Amino acid sequence: MDYPTIKILHQGAVLLSVSGFFARGLGGLLGAAWVGSRTARTLPHLIDSVLLLSALLLVWMLRLSPLAAPWLLAKILGLLLYIALGMLALKPGRSPGLRTAAWLAALATVGWIVSVAISKSPLGWLYWL
Repeated sequence: MDYPTIKILHQGAVLLSVSGFFARGLGGLLGAAWVGSRTARTLPHLIDSVLLLSALLLVWMLRLSPLAAPWLLAKILGLLLYIALGMLALKPGRSPGLRTAAWLAALATVGWIVSVAISKSPLGWLYWL
C-alpha cells in the first residue's frame, strides 16, 4: 500500500476509535446494557489494532524516530495518558464522578493528540496561540 492509502486508513481508524470510546463512555455513564456486550468489548480491540498497525507503517514509511521528531514523542506520551484515562473512564467499579472526569479528560487528550498530528508541533493546539 502507498502512503496516502495508509494515512487515510489511519485517520479512519482514529475516527472509529474515538467515536467508539465516546459512545462507550457515554453509554457506561448512562447505564446502557449494550456497553457490556461482547461486541462492545471486542470491536474496539480490532479497530485499535488497525490504528496501531497503520501508525507504525506511517512511522516506518516516513523513517521517523520519536527522538528526532518531538511531535511524534508528544503523540506517544499523549496516547499513554489517553489509555490510562480511558481505562479509568470505562471501568464499571469506579465512582460516576471519577469516570466522568476521566472520560472528559481522555476526550480532551485525544483532541490534543490530533492537534499535535496536524500542527507537527509538540504544543498541539497551543501552537496557534
